[in-house]
Amino acid sequence: MSVGRGNSASATARLSVLVAVLSVPAFTGVWELVARSGIVNAVLFPPPSTVAVAILEWIRSGQFFGDLMASLSRVAGGFAIGAAGGIVLGVLTGRFRLVSSLLSPLFHILRPIPPVAFVPIVILWFGLSETGKLFLVVWGVFFTVWLATHIGVQKVDPGLIRAAQMLGTPQPQMLWEIVLLGALPYITVGLRTAVSISFYTLVAAELAGAFAGIVYRIEIAQQNMQTGQVMGGLAALGLLSFVADRSFATLAERAVWWR
Repeated sequence: MSVGRGNSASATARLSVLVAVLSVPAFTGVWELVARSGIVNAVLFPPPSTVAVAILEWIRSGQFFGDLMASLSRVAGGFAIGAAGGIVLGVLTGRFRLVSSLLSPLFHILRPIPPVAFVPIVILWFGLSETGKLFLVVWGVFFTVWLATHIGVQKVDPGLIRAAQMLGTPQPQMLWEIVLLGALPYITVGLRTAVSISFYTLVAAELAGAFAGIVYRIEIAQQNMQTGQVMGGLAALGLLSFVADRSFATLAERAVWWR
């Protein structure tokens, strides 16, 4: 009986893998058929073959790698600054009630404001410089990481903290070895969510005025009615975000193995 259930589970797992592998080609095939059937306007909704040609031309022009590096540097820089700030302040607000009373109300008011709402004021503050783009990505990342860290610190086992206090553990060592490590599973979830958010906010950042970048190229292609390149840029953005998310998840599984 158990052997039968094991075979059934194994067959279901193989079928799931097969469906996952075939899902993207099947979707692409349906997209190609619909775009070439005449049901939709092929100029506004180009088939994937046209999108692929546009991507190849983008690469051959030499602009693709420049745009890629510009976008990745904004995401990486904004993520690093926002994550570092979110973790530090999240530990402080989660551990010390006075700091939480001072900062948490302000952060809860500012947190729901989407980065795109800051585009007009960012242009006034920073012009078209890279500082303004970094600011927008940092804004999107910071509050997600801060909230995850704040909650994670508050969820640390009080028994561990009391035991460490009874043993006379210094405060810096307490924060590092008890509080931060105890909250690490929550922080990891916040960081992974922030990886995707950093790509969302990249859109707002490059719409704020840029001279290179994937979203910048999408905007230029849209103005020239190059819908193939528009969709190619969207595909590149989605693929980059997916690779970043999966890479972080793999790294997190190895780094936080006890969660």
